Amino acid sequence: MAGPDARTDAQEGRRNRVRERVTGKGFVRTTDLAAEFGVSVMTIHRDLDALQAQGWLRKVRGGASCLPSAQFHGSASERLSTMVHTKQLLARAAAEELAPGQVVMIDDSTTCLHLVRHLSEHTPITAISNSLPVISALAREPGVALVALGGTYFPAYDAFMGAHTAHSVEAFRADVLFMSTTAVTGGRCYHMSPETVQVKRAMMAAASRRVLIIDHTKFAHQGLYALAPLTDFDLVIVDDAVPAGEVRRLRDSGVHVRAVAGTPAAPRSHDAT
Repeated sequence: MAGPDARTDAQEGRRNRVRERVTGKGFVRTTDLAAEFGVSVMTIHRDLDALQAQGWLRKVRGGASCLPSAQFHGSASERLSTMVHTKQLLARAAAEELAPGQVVMIDDSTTCLHLVRHLSEHTPITAISNSLPVISALAREPGVALVALGGTYFPAYDAFMGAHTAHSVEAFRADVLFMSTTAVTGGRCYHMSPETVQVKRAMMAAASRRVLIIDHTKFAHQGLYALAPLTDFDLVIVDDAVPAGEVRRLRDSGVHVRAVAGTPAAPRSHDAT
């Protein structure tokens, strides 16, 4: 009889193959998946629930469909390798908001991960995060007191998400929160999982100052779950590839926008309200 570890490995392997089937075909029926893998329909439902929670696919009536490319923006490793130079410039501008002695909260975004390298310049500092890469990077950083937010681990985000993580956030108060978002539509932030929204809302409620860091591609993306309007942030940092008309509309609506130059020759930022 297979032990617990063997069953867990089998479940993980099956779920990976289910994800590959759905991604490859676009839509797969629940009954077909159950027959293919020799398990019950209820087992497949649990697999799809887990994969949907991790952001890989969407359950629909009778089966599952892959997320449109405009909505699913890749795994954490894929996102980490995109827009690297722009994210570095944005993180450098965001670091201007840091000060020694602060309690800093950092979300799971790959954009804010670039901010980690600047924390050592402002020690002593306390960092709170649900991002596994952030936690790993700061675990042995001198002068940084690290608080790791636990909960359910979501591989697609390489972070801890969900109700337990959101509840953990409520035990803390941060001087400043740095976060990003999946998409910006109509002056509002959107994400693809309710668990992500739950955690980010808790973080926003726990911070005295909120800084949103977004590159221009976020304005072309789509999201399913609304998080918050940009007016809920004290500062929104964008790169200068964001259309001027979009920036003007944000400022006219009361958003404090800082536009960061996107060329190596002019890395400094400038403020406008």
